[in-house]
Amino acid sequence: MNMSATVENIFITKTRREQPYEIEAAKLEAGKGIVGDRYHERALEFLAVGDQVPANHISLISKEELAGFLEHNNTEIDYADFRRNVLVSGIDLRGLIGKQFKLGSALCQGIEDCDPCAFLAATVHRSVLPELKEKAGLRAIILEDGDLKIGDTIILIGD
Repeated sequence: MNMSATVENIFITKTRREQPYEIEAAKLEAGKGIVGDRYHERALEFLAVGDQVPANHISLISKEELAGFLEHNNTEIDYADFRRNVLVSGIDLRGLIGKQFKLGSALCQGIEDCDPCAFLAATVHRSVLPELKEKAGLRAIILEDGDLKIGDTIILIGD
């Protein structure tokens, strides 16, 4: 894993259909998500009633994959519209499935592909579903609290 794996953007959204907006820095809370993001809020609701939090605390997506998609479809779409929390460059996110990694100072674990949903296909571009399957990002859980800011690196643990 090279050291060029970099955080390019951080996006959060307060509600389900709201347009994601960019933040410069984020607090990542173990077992919950990004403070201020809707998944973090949902995690608090699950915990309040004694339910298990789903394993989708945070989502990452590759800038290179998105750039290739936009070029191939000759379209301009804001990276926020792809509705992932963290836009990264210089890393194969699929290689993080099942592995632990540092995202900024937070310890995370890759869980599964974050495949595009029908909502994304409807709101962004019809080609999102076929073309970004298995390329649309990574769902991860946060194991240890930490801070994340634009420009931070992603480091695989115990490689």
